[in-house]
Amino acid sequence: MDSDIRLLSDLAPGQQAVISAVHADEALHQRLVALGFRIGRNVLLMRRGRWAGPLQVRLGATDVMLRRAEAGLITVRAA
Repeated sequence: MDSDIRLLSDLAPGQQAVISAVHADEALHQRLVALGFRIGRNVLLMRRGRWAGPLQVRLGATDVMLRRAEAGLITVRAA
């Protein structure tokens, strides 16, 4: 992967990025798009749950709790 491209699950709290791709099966892809995870959209990682807990991600004015496995299917680039 390009050094500028990362997984959403690898961001640290407070880091902002832009969604570059969603690598999920059709059903999950549709669900993520419905939640606002679209290519070109800014995301901000608010906090990480303990252990393997969920990630709190901010998309505009909306906060979404996302499993780490799902966040690992979303590639982002620096904002």
